[in-house]
Amino acid sequence: MPYRSLQPLVATAALAVVLATAPAAPARSAEYVVDPDHSFIQFRTQHLGFSWLAGRFNRFDGSMTYDPAAGPDAQGIRVTIDAASLDTNHAERDKHLRGEDFFDVEQFPTVTFVSTGFAGDAGGGTLSGDLTLLGVTKSISFDVRLIGEGDDPWGGYRAGFEGTYVLKRRDFGMAYNLGPAAEDVEIHLMIEAIRR
Repeated sequence: MPYRSLQPLVATAALAVVLATAPAAPARSAEYVVDPDHSFIQFRTQHLGFSWLAGRFNRFDGSMTYDPAAGPDAQGIRVTIDAASLDTNHAERDKHLRGEDFFDVEQFPTVTFVSTGFAGDAGGGTLSGDLTLLGVTKSISFDVRLIGEGDDPWGGYRAGFEGTYVLKRRDFGMAYNLGPAAEDVEIHLMIEAIRR
């Protein structure tokens, strides 16, 4: 059935969430909170090798420490994704993805990413951290880059990052057979955060 092929979804954000928020950028040391209204965790995987199936997670939150002047060790991010909020614009497919064949959201309601290190400069680099999906925690790394930062029109200060990660479903025990073209799930993270 067509909806089954989208399952690989990402997770991940995590999935990582993943969140693509790495250090980097002009200076201003502080704690930031992820703005979910201007951030996106999207994913796509191949459908039978013929096309792409895409989706997103609609609910997630997170925080980050961002102080480029203090060096890579001062940077960090933590993101939590509501796994049941996955959305592929197809109700039956989403129901299957939330079930035991894929995200098993009853038993594992969240996907989390906690950074453990960053290597790069003010423009971007490689973010490393622990991604937990389906009760399995793996150390992952992915590229991130600074989109921009500065004052917003409402008197706040914001910073935005993006990153990409390719998640292998079987690494986390998501082994439902969708064919070889759907083993990898591409995750695209676009994170905007507001300084506290």
